[in-house]
Amino acid sequence: MTVWDDLVGQEPAVAVLKKAVDGAAARQRGESGTATAGMTHAWLITGPPGSGRSNAGRAFAAALQCENQGCGECAVCRTALNGAHPDVSLIRTELLSIRVSEIRELVRRAAMSPTQGRWQVMVVEDADRLTEQAADALLKSIEEPAPRTVWVLCAPTVEDVVPTIRSRCRLLVLRTPPVHAVAEMLTRQAGVDPELAGFAARAAQGHIGRAKALARDEEVRARRTKVLEVPFALRDIGACLNAAQQLVEAARDEAKASAAQVDEKERAELEQALGVGTKGAKPREAAAAVKELEEQQKARAKRWERDVLDRSLVDLLALYRDVLVVQTGAGTELINAELRGHIEQLAARTTPEQTIHRIDALSGCREAIEGNVAPLLALEAMTIGLFEG
Repeated sequence: MTVWDDLVGQEPAVAVLKKAVDGAAARQRGESGTATAGMTHAWLITGPPGSGRSNAGRAFAAALQCENQGCGECAVCRTALNGAHPDVSLIRTELLSIRVSEIRELVRRAAMSPTQGRWQVMVVEDADRLTEQAADALLKSIEEPAPRTVWVLCAPTVEDVVPTIRSRCRLLVLRTPPVHAVAEMLTRQAGVDPELAGFAARAAQGHIGRAKALARDEEVRARRTKVLEVPFALRDIGACLNAAQQLVEAARDEAKASAAQVDEKERAELEQALGVGTKGAKPREAAAAVKELEEQQKARAKRWERDVLDRSLVDLLALYRDVLVVQTGAGTELINAELRGHIEQLAARTTPEQTIHRIDALSGCREAIEGNVAPLLALEAMTIGLFEG
């Protein structure tokens, strides 16, 4: 098993990264010319959600440090992949943005020589969430990197990264993994029943993390089923408003449940570090530190709630995509093949134009939520659009 094995269906991208690792190794040996042509100091890895951008960044970092170019078995590979290697810095955020203070600390580390490894590798997993100030702080380090520093930025699309930074990076685009490749991975790595693996891969639409959750957790599958029932329950305006409310509450509850354990652990660790509950004077900054943590946790919960809502909207988009496939006779495989009967009934009593209108309503809702419109208002407008469409 190598560091590249988790990059499902990304053979072209893996080939590029392997060539770069070979070039980096040649550079370490003092070679020049074509031997090192594949390597550069700054990379921008883009791809749709679930395509494996972060996994690609981590695998590349591990392979650059490994004497065997990413064997996946040695201590160097293992520590690089899990973030414990001293010369591999992984930065990601559960908040709405990456702050300038975090990037300044990363830039400071990037200027240092490697302590153990061959390179100082800086992996920014959420480069699309850099604030304007954070992007400015990062720019100079990418323009004038230290000799043995490599930057790896990850984002959904190239447009999500400011032009001044993306123009200085080599672009590597990941594709949506094929359904059969995701299903095979679930069967091979997790021992999932082939039929369930096929369903999870189709329903996840190439999102590997989502496919794993659907395959392993019956509760996740039940929540998805409930979301897909929404279009068939929109009989009047009251039902539309009720459906919107239920979607928001379900997302809030799921995000709250996911955050509760993490929040508690973070607070306990902070209080221990501050000496809360011990004898003697408490640090004067204790109250401010606890307040800052609470604000960060609140922001993270907001992002997680948005993520859950967006996932629900993507599932609904897939449903109406299937309706349009039936209406137009496109002959393409249905994402929700298990709901074929319901899809055909919905397709029979509506027109393709109405279906496109409903798809537009869903897409508009996603954009509104991303633009900080109150989720309930955005979803109410969306469900009414599905009903009246």
